Amino acid sequence: MKRLILVWCLVLIACTAGTPVFAEQMLVAVAANFIPPFREIALEFEKSTGHQLQVAGGSSGNFFAQIKNGAPFDVFFSADNERPKLLEDEGFGVKDSRFTYAIGRVVLWSPNADLVKGEETLRSKTFKRLAMANPKTAPYGVAAMQAMQKLELWENLQPHIVMGENLGQTIGFVESGNAQLGFVALSQVMDPKVKGKGSHWHVPTHLHEPIQQDVILLTKAKDNQAAKALMEFMKGPEAKTIIERYGYELK
Repeated sequence: MKRLILVWCLVLIACTAGTPVFAEQMLVAVAANFIPPFREIALEFEKSTGHQLQVAGGSSGNFFAQIKNGAPFDVFFSADNERPKLLEDEGFGVKDSRFTYAIGRVVLWSPNADLVKGEETLRSKTFKRLAMANPKTAPYGVAAMQAMQKLELWENLQPHIVMGENLGQTIGFVESGNAQLGFVALSQVMDPKVKGKGSHWHVPTHLHEPIQQDVILLTKAKDNQAAKALMEFMKGPEAKTIIERYGYELK
């Protein structure tokens, strides 16, 4: 009997080796621009920790409102630094958990390999519709608006603009042909599903304010070990390598 018990103990140890005994789940809100790299980060995180992620993608503005209204998110990856700071200040986020996980880049992209050549494309009459994210809900929309204002094109382009609620919807407008080109995140253009297709222009950073993207641990998850582990994982080499591969800068 003792020998049988010993065998079962060895089997149990072998089956659980490398996996946390108390693996937990969490719900993560991720700004649409960061979804492509976060898919890879989530796989690496789950593989190395045994914790499980459920991911919701959308606009930072909508997530901010949902969190304040009691949405059950544990971690919030915003496309800006303003909203996470407000959540921390108002008690919705764990104090001192907030940090910058990436600095984003905005690009003008089209599936047409001959369309986008630079800012002169915006000044041309070669397109009917230009997609961008709504500046009220999406920081990348703010950056796109600022760039067009700096180029003194904002007013002239108004009749051609179609707005997506987030960057996922924005790039969808372009991919479907409802817009011939659009302002999207470099990370979306670096996504293996899109990379190498079409034409794009890196919008110079002097045309808009820096897109500093912060993550924060939300108050409801202050005791969630999986959420805490994810916050630490984002500071490690595996996550940083993926983030840089998708065109982001690190602070």
